[in-house]
Amino acid sequence: MSYDPDTQSQLCPTTLHINGVRHDLEIEPWTTLLDLLRGPLALTGTKKGCDHGQCGACTVLIDGMRYNSCLLLAVSQDGAEITTIEGLSTGDQLHPMQEAFIEHDAFQCGYCTPGQICSAVGLLNEGHAHSREDVRELMSGNICRCGAYVNIADAVEDVMGQQTHAVAAQ
Repeated sequence: MSYDPDTQSQLCPTTLHINGVRHDLEIEPWTTLLDLLRGPLALTGTKKGCDHGQCGACTVLIDGMRYNSCLLLAVSQDGAEITTIEGLSTGDQLHPMQEAFIEHDAFQCGYCTPGQICSAVGLLNEGHAHSREDVRELMSGNICRCGAYVNIADAVEDVMGQQTHAVAAQ
């Protein structure tokens, strides 16, 4: 831990792997992962909604699992693999979930969309969704104020079906 005389605070050395890029940082211990992503790292795809873990707009993937970044201190994620909405695509190739959201018109204003997509990817990684009802229940922590829930569930089911068919074909 080092002392920064300009801010008169203790800085914690932290290494984060974000979207495949290693970041060696010195950050204040109270900095949330969300504020670090949106501020100094300029990854503004992750949205600040309620800042209390109730809306899901700030959902990111940490080691493949979904988390509300507003509830996590950045220093607590030292060494973690973090994926934001910016890290899901590969160059011009969108992630299948991003493609499904476009195909099923699963967004309206788009504010919640990055968190919805990250949550949906994490949901499938977790392997607990086996039906539309499961998808709706497991996505219930992500609020869409525009009410695009039917289309969101359609998009997630579409990708879930693609994954099921790919496994069956192997």
